[in-house]
Amino acid sequence: MSGPLFDRIALIGLGLIGSSIALAARRGTLAREIAGTSRSPATRARAGELGFLDHVADTAAGAVKDADLVIIGVPVRATGAVVREIAPHLKKGAIVSDAGSVKASVVRDVEPLLPDGVSFVGGHPIAGTEESGPDAGFAELFDGRWCVLTPAAKSTPEAVEKLCQFWTALGSRVETMSAAHHDLVLAITSHVPHLIAYNIVGTVSELETDTKSEVIKFSASGFRDFTRIAASDPVMWRDIFLSNKDAVLEMLGRFTEDLTALQRAIRRDDGQALLEMFTRTRAIRRGVIEAGQDTQEPDFGRTRGLHDADDH
Repeated sequence: MSGPLFDRIALIGLGLIGSSIALAARRGTLAREIAGTSRSPATRARAGELGFLDHVADTAAGAVKDADLVIIGVPVRATGAVVREIAPHLKKGAIVSDAGSVKASVVRDVEPLLPDGVSFVGGHPIAGTEESGPDAGFAELFDGRWCVLTPAAKSTPEAVEKLCQFWTALGSRVETMSAAHHDLVLAITSHVPHLIAYNIVGTVSELETDTKSEVIKFSASGFRDFTRIAASDPVMWRDIFLSNKDAVLEMLGRFTEDLTALQRAIRRDDGQALLEMFTRTRAIRRGVIEAGQDTQEPDFGRTRGLHDADDH
């Protein structure tokens, strides 16, 4: 690459993802200028103190002025409102993307609002931690992680290719697929597991005081990992479940059927059924490791940036 990919990048939302994009883009010198904004004055002030932006704008409209690439990193159900605000201020030829964990509803909300000459390419960096806010960002967040792009009607081939180059330069491995397929895959790999984690930790919260304190005191790796997942941004996850409800309900139905079968096997002392189930699941775990998405090392307290990924 002979020079920066973009003259000006605008980031709408300066939490974990937005701040990490800015830091990773600076590391790779991917833009001559990086602007950004947040709805929260305190977040804008903190971003200015941290210095990962060249310009902190008071409004989304001000942030996107003259931007070649705009990435929206807000809760999924707020994306349409952001695009409605910035649409009149986007320059012709700009690329608009997002970082949300649900894609079909975002495409449906966003594309009708964009002016002609502006490309929208949905994006989802499958990386994160349970931390949030501008202080949580770090340049290595996307290294070796997947970023899924979901081209749609207002995605030019040139915009898709340039966004592929951008995410690759941030450290990601990039794959493209339809928005609907993305939502189905993420429902089982991320959304339903998060729902289960919230449910299990919620169950503990309703236990008697003595039992609850013992559960917390003697937390083994299984429950501890559930609490890590359940500590994720509640607004973001509320929006994910409501925006991807069809796929989540489909996968939750399958999970419920399998859980019922396990209940039956335990009740009937059917050790063979349990053994067959657990053998199949070990094979899935080996596949995850072979795909480079985790390691076999014990890690009682995951290393930030490599394994502490709350992959929503």
